[in-house]
Amino acid sequence: MSQIPKTMHAVLLTGHGGIDKLVYKTDVEVPVPKPDEVLISVKGAGVNNTDINTRIGWYSKSVTSDTNQGGADGLEDAKTDDSSWSGKPLNFPLIQGADVYGEIAMVGSDVSPSRIGESVLVRTMQENPDTFKKNSCWTLGSECNGGFAQYIAVRSSEAFGISSDWSDTELASIPCAYSTAEGLLHRSQVEKEKILITGASGGVGSAAIQLAKLRDATVIAQCAREKSEEVLQIGADKIVFRDSDLAAELGIEAVDVVIDLVGGSNWTQLLDIIKPGGRYATSGAIAGPIVELDLRTLYLKDLTLYGCTFQPREVFRNLIGYIEDNKIKPLVAKSYPLKEIKQAQLDFLSKKFTGKLVLVPPDDNV
Repeated sequence: MSQIPKTMHAVLLTGHGGIDKLVYKTDVEVPVPKPDEVLISVKGAGVNNTDINTRIGWYSKSVTSDTNQGGADGLEDAKTDDSSWSGKPLNFPLIQGADVYGEIAMVGSDVSPSRIGESVLVRTMQENPDTFKKNSCWTLGSECNGGFAQYIAVRSSEAFGISSDWSDTELASIPCAYSTAEGLLHRSQVEKEKILITGASGGVGSAAIQLAKLRDATVIAQCAREKSEEVLQIGADKIVFRDSDLAAELGIEAVDVVIDLVGGSNWTQLLDIIKPGGRYATSGAIAGPIVELDLRTLYLKDLTLYGCTFQPREVFRNLIGYIEDNKIKPLVAKSYPLKEIKQAQLDFLSKKFTGKLVLVPPDDNV
C-alpha cells in the first residue's frame, strides 16, 4: 500500500436539505483507526435511496410523501430531531455512503497487521456498538461516516474479506442493496414458491430477483413498462407493470410472498394477492410511507407482515459466498468520479436506469 496522506477528498453532508447540502472537499482529515478498527482505502461506493432519504430528512415521522419529491430540493416538512435511521438527530458534517468496497490500508492496535492489503466489503447494517439490544442497528453513512471519501475507518469485525475477480465498481454495488434484498428473503423465509417483487428494476429489486432465483422461487416482477425486458433478463419469470390491477392480472391469492420496496397508494392490492397464510416483507416505501390496511384482510387470511432492517451476520456472509462462487451478477448501470456526486444523485432520482450507480474516489490527492 502507498503512504497514507493526512488529508483526503470527501463529500460532506452539511445538513438536511437539497442537493446543495453536499459539499466536495479536498482537505478533509483522514481518520485514524481506533484499536479495533481498520482504515480502508475506498475503491468504490454505490448510490442508494438511503443516501438521499437521509440527506432530505425523509425518515422523519413528519414526512408522508414519496422519496422523489424532495430528492433534489429537500423537504420543508422534515424535522431535524428524528430524521435518521435511528430516529435521533444526526451530527453534521457527515460523510454519507452506505456502500463500501476497498482495501485495508492501516489497522488499529488490536487488529492483526496481516489484514493490511486485504480486499473488503463493509457491512451496511452494522451491530450497534452502544447497546446490546436485539435488532438495534448502526447504519453506515448515517450513525457513522460512510464511503463517499477516499478513506473510511470501520470496526474490523464489519469489514468482510472478499476474493473475487469482479471490478471495483461491481463489488461496490453490492453491500447495501444486496444485503437488504437478502435480508428480506431470509426474514420471510422464501423458498421454492411464488413471489412478487415490487420496484424490481431498482438496486434492491434487481438484487432480490437474483437472490430469489437462488432459492428456486418463481418470481413475478413489477416494474415500469420500458424496463420490462431488462428485468426479464435479470431472471424474472413474469412481468407486471407498475400501473397494473394486480388482482385482475394475477388473480386473488396468487402468490405466497410479496417483497415490497414501494408502498404508496396502491399498497392494498398487495395483501389481496397473497395466499392465506402467506407473508409480506418490506424494507422501503419509495412511493410513500403511509398506507391503508384493512385489518380484516390481515387476520382473516392469517398473513404475516415483516418489517426488515436489522440483518444477522449470516446475511452478509451469504453475499460474500454468492460473489465468490459467482452465483450472482453485479448490475452496474454507470459509474462517476466522486466529485460528480450531485449528477449521480440526480440521475438516480430520474429512475431511468436498471441496477446500480457507483461513485469512484480519486486514487490520490493530486
